[in-house]
Amino acid sequence: MTRLLSAAGALAVAAALTFGAAPAAQAAPKAPAKPTSIQIKGGEVPGTLIVEPSDGARLFDTLLAEVNWMSTARPQTTAPKANKLGPKYTVTVLVKTAPQQVYDLYPEAAGGPRAHRASAQPGRRVADGWFYGRLTMSETLRLSGVPLKAKPDVINGGIGGGVGENIQVDDIDPIAGVNSFLARMRDLLLLNGAVLIVILFGLAGIAFLIRRRV
Repeated sequence: MTRLLSAAGALAVAAALTFGAAPAAQAAPKAPAKPTSIQIKGGEVPGTLIVEPSDGARLFDTLLAEVNWMSTARPQTTAPKANKLGPKYTVTVLVKTAPQQVYDLYPEAAGGPRAHRASAQPGRRVADGWFYGRLTMSETLRLSGVPLKAKPDVINGGIGGGVGENIQVDDIDPIAGVNSFLARMRDLLLLNGAVLIVILFGLAGIAFLIRRRV
């Protein structure tokens, strides 16, 4: 009888733990939905540009990275003067057709790219803030279809490690760099040797003249 009561008690405790844990599991927060497209408006963009993963996963991820970090970041700077901002491009991150984040980008602002996050974000309110944009901003927007002047010199490595393009192999070839360095060192040593020989001849001449006078 004692064993039966102990077994029944154990079952009751197990049942209580199981049903007690169920609501907690159901209350676990869901992971945020992954963005499915990004819209770009403003500036000299004709209509609305839409960038999707099907246009190139690396390009889509790079464009998303230009703005996604500002979702929870603290503002970094004060609002620049309006005449120093240049053209504005409004970037909207969407999940299917629902906007999730909205930012204004200024890739040609004086002193470097700037970005603005309005306090009224889709479905929530955040602190209104201005940010220093990444140096990749202009190239990322251009590769997404925005008519901007190419600036491949600001980054190397292509999309993913940066957005630059048209990098010459000679510019990043270590062997070519070493050969160039050795050639310059050889020229420098030859020049120093020539100067040393001239100095030695001069000293020899001076010594000869002094000896004749003595």
